[in-house]
Amino acid sequence: MKRFLTIFVLLLSSIFIFQTSAEAAKTKYESWNALIDEMDIILNQAYDAYFIKDVTGAKDLVNKAYFGFYEKHGIERAVMSYISGQRGTDTEYQFAKIKRLMTDNAPNKVVRTEIDTILKMLHEDANELDGKQDSGWGTFLAALIIILREGTEAILVIAAITAYLVRSGNKSYVKIVYWSSFAAVIASILAAIAIQVVFDISGANQEMIEGVAMLLATIVLFFVSNWMLSKSEAQAWKNYVEGKVKMAVATGSGVALGGAAFLSVFREGAETILFYQAMIADAKDHISMVFLGLGVGCLLLVAIFMIIRFGSLKLPLKAFFIGTSILMYLLAVVFAGGGIKELQEADIIPVTPVNYIRSIDLLGIYPTVETLVPQVFMLLVVVVSFIYLKSRKVK
Repeated sequence: MKRFLTIFVLLLSSIFIFQTSAEAAKTKYESWNALIDEMDIILNQAYDAYFIKDVTGAKDLVNKAYFGFYEKHGIERAVMSYISGQRGTDTEYQFAKIKRLMTDNAPNKVVRTEIDTILKMLHEDANELDGKQDSGWGTFLAALIIILREGTEAILVIAAITAYLVRSGNKSYVKIVYWSSFAAVIASILAAIAIQVVFDISGANQEMIEGVAMLLATIVLFFVSNWMLSKSEAQAWKNYVEGKVKMAVATGSGVALGGAAFLSVFREGAETILFYQAMIADAKDHISMVFLGLGVGCLLLVAIFMIIRFGSLKLPLKAFFIGTSILMYLLAVVFAGGGIKELQEADIIPVTPVNYIRSIDLLGIYPTVETLVPQVFMLLVVVVSFIYLKSRKVK
């Protein structure tokens, strides 16, 4: 519990560090509609540039609207905090879709339609944000949702890994996971400082950092989950314990488990801090409710951790390993989709829309070929792994 309290205090301190800069950014515009009106001008300029065949200039203007306004001035954070995370994801996808259409030299009419769509979405969101009444409990709920949305996946990974170490007789290595998580919080604070105070990192580079972190987490989780699954049979586990477990945990597997914990926390850590500092700047008379929501959310995350950590002790060994490995696999699939999406927003990976699929942010599912193909491949690997293990048992 002391570790969780330390992390909570660090998180609060980092949020206070950025409060002044957040207020400065917010005061430039009198309302969200005023900010969107400026984006409206830029996006129409982007279409004008595209109309005269200046594709590069058009895409630069779309990036200016997205990174220079939607992200930099906190619209994204406000939408995800006060409207819904799904709405924020849909808006991000629409920006990426417009740039892909421009790259593909789509007909002017098609590009115009998509720009009109994003403008309609932006104005709707601005009207809703400007029309929201200041409510202490509304602020509390938004703050609660942010920490639960951003922290649940990390807690699931940490809880599953620590439960695994305890069940495997390697409780002494749990500290690797805790220290890795603590280091990730420190790294997140430093990254947030770098993003907003020191380097003024561009939105595209921020997306790239987040995307790379998520894909690294995907690889580590996939490796760890496959390794756990291979030990789900009692005899396989018995053989492993007898001669190899301590060596594996102390060396490669220990690093992998610590790395999984670190990356799971770090991948969204800096962004979460920036979410809260923007919320504080917008909270006016309800700043205390922001911290109350954050505190309650952290307590709920601790409760989730405790349930998985200690509840797993009552499960049969085989069921525990299979369940834990499946959880890791699913989180790896979610991280894969999210990581590729971040790189798409940074213009590193192209966007090929799949029109008949809707975004499901919670599951890391996004309507693009580039995000779906690796996820399908990973699911096929899971199925093949289960079939292989079952056939090996029969033999």
